[in-house]
Amino acid sequence: MAKSKAEETLETKEQVDSKEAEAYIKKLNEDLEAQKKLADEYCDGLKRNMAEFDNYKKRMNKEKETLYSSTLSSVISEMLPIIDNFEKAKDAECSDETYKTGISMIYTQLIEMLKKQGVEKIPDLGETFDPDIHEAVMSIEDETKGEKEIVEVFRTGYRMKDKVVRHSLVKVAN
Repeated sequence: MAKSKAEETLETKEQVDSKEAEAYIKKLNEDLEAQKKLADEYCDGLKRNMAEFDNYKKRMNKEKETLYSSTLSSVISEMLPIIDNFEKAKDAECSDETYKTGISMIYTQLIEMLKKQGVEKIPDLGETFDPDIHEAVMSIEDETKGEKEIVEVFRTGYRMKDKVVRHSLVKVAN
């Protein structure tokens, strides 16, 4: 059976439509792959930016903490001679008990303020000399004392957490 011209045209048109549809679908798939690739690039970039921002926040917090600690340490270093003078005044002979009590109260408040900031006295008298926290300004030979034992303290040392704010000035035996 012979096909009519209309049937042949319809068949040809269907083949052309089918080829166009396949080409269109192929183009859509290519576009979809390109968009997926672009989305993946954006997602990777976003993840990198988030990681960089997180590192930035951590670095800023660490710098802020270091700056705070450094500033506090500096202020405390400036206050230590004042505390030393209050300690000397507290221990000095005085006939006015009210005055002596006032000096003791101020000294106690200063020491409490230091404790709140994490500052503590460095152990010294009777302890073993440690060059990381003590500074030896004199030494003596004394058989009744242990090796490198601290026998006298000329200036009290302080540390804040693990950092030495001021070394103790001491006399060491043997």
